[in-house]
Amino acid sequence: MIRGWAVVGLVGLMACADPDAGVSPQNQNSCVDKKVHTVSGALTSPASDDRQAVLVRYRPGLRQSASVTRQLGISVTARYQLTPAMAARLTPQEISRLAADPSVERIEPDLELRALGQPLSTGSVEEYTESLRLVQAPQVWDVNEDGVLDRGAPTGAGIRVCVIDSGIDRRHPELRLPYVDGHDFVDNDDDPSDESAGVRGLGHGTHVAGIIAAQLSSGGTTWPGMSRDGMVGVAPGVELLIARVLNVHERASISNVLSALEWCQRKKAHVATLSLGAPMDMGVTARDAFRAARDAGMLIIAASGNDGTTNHEAPLNYPSAYPSVLAVGAVDSRAEVATFSNRGEGLSLVAPGVDVLSSISLQGNTISELEAGAQHYASRSLFFAPAGEFTGELVDCGNGEARGCQGGTCDGFVAYVRLEPGATVSRVARNVMEQGARAIVFGMSESETQSWQMSLEGPGQTWVPALSVGRESRAAVLKSLGRQVHVNLTGVDYARFMGTSMAAPHVAGVAALVWSARPTMTASEVRDLLERSALDLGEPGHDPRYGHGLVRARAALDALGGLQSLP
Repeated sequence: MIRGWAVVGLVGLMACADPDAGVSPQNQNSCVDKKVHTVSGALTSPASDDRQAVLVRYRPGLRQSASVTRQLGISVTARYQLTPAMAARLTPQEISRLAADPSVERIEPDLELRALGQPLSTGSVEEYTESLRLVQAPQVWDVNEDGVLDRGAPTGAGIRVCVIDSGIDRRHPELRLPYVDGHDFVDNDDDPSDESAGVRGLGHGTHVAGIIAAQLSSGGTTWPGMSRDGMVGVAPGVELLIARVLNVHERASISNVLSALEWCQRKKAHVATLSLGAPMDMGVTARDAFRAARDAGMLIIAASGNDGTTNHEAPLNYPSAYPSVLAVGAVDSRAEVATFSNRGEGLSLVAPGVDVLSSISLQGNTISELEAGAQHYASRSLFFAPAGEFTGELVDCGNGEARGCQGGTCDGFVAYVRLEPGATVSRVARNVMEQGARAIVFGMSESETQSWQMSLEGPGQTWVPALSVGRESRAAVLKSLGRQVHVNLTGVDYARFMGTSMAAPHVAGVAALVWSARPTMTASEVRDLLERSALDLGEPGHDPRYGHGLVRARAALDALGGLQSLP
């Protein structure tokens, strides 16, 4: 679980292994392995400014000359012959100066047009994830369970949801259609991709966006047993606005978050969702900004935090702790509160946040195969472990300490590491890589049926393919020591994440469904409806562990009068 916090920063609220800060010092006699991998690739776009795209129409017979245009200092992007007009990008001051010119009849905004696409309507019920069903989304837009969106059913159409997060991978087929606009407040450009300077992030924002708006029949690269069409979001008809504030290390400044909040408002977002936070109050300025955005009519939703443990119930993070923000905690597939989920009297709702399947940056996750002879063993890849395969002798490296790989050579081998509780995964991986390991198998004490996922240090680091095996397989795998084993990691475009980061977008999606069913509702009315229609869990009534309860889309619409009564 991510627990490191910047003093005045925020962090994405996804529960996973700690990024490991330390690495072992380089050994002068260490093996040099050129067949290691790193994730890279960058997308860039021009920086934004305060200029506005406009169309300038002249009065008939008074077309402005090029010399006058140069005198006013106007940057013209196009001149038209069929109508007396030109296109330009102007500052507010230039617009005022030009408007005073007697030859100008009017100045109009150069509006952005987009394809008149509708959510893809035909798919398969295999795309309906456990978490999607838990919040009753298919019961709203696919009542007869045929894998086709019901005609006229609420899908979030006409509702704009602004995702303030780490950006998205716009290449992902699940997100191409719902994406409307975006801005990167980290790199200060209009490309909200989850990467900077050639380094890709984990895909946190892509995962959040997929929970909200992934499309039917739009699958990327999936794994065996998963629907080839991928998965579908809670509200596949919404328009997505993407505001990137988290860097590739999932850290954000308060100032960027507030800028993003204002940007969402300017873009006419109905809902803003933030899967990030900090344990301390963000300050008076932030408190006032969130209250002002709420008062202006935007429903603001935020994750409650992931600081809880079996022996400690952590209070709500900020901004979720602000009264103007709807705070969301996490439950598992049985609707039981997750141990890590922060709690408090200000908690509003809970939603799925354990092993939630959604989109991730293209090839940003891997699935693993471990084979010894003709035997295949259950395994899990590590986050940030690269796609790739290697066949070599399985060498016992003990607990992964320096020079612990008995029999390993610089020609390459597969390291078996008995991972001890509290061990730093990345440090151990560095140690065995320096001894020549070209792939790593971590033996775990946890059961293969438990929800656990390890992570190597990332992003932008260099690793070999690495996977883990649970206690059911360890003994059998150890019998292959000294024999040839095959490790294979294949890149996929989906992942299962856990954290209140995953819970918040479920609520955002349900809010969009309700709002699209009754567009005249106010943000406060939508929030009240979600809270009144939630499934009461835990103690009767509102409580600090479950808030008002589990958010439910069909129950909310029934409370609104039912699907049949909707206009």
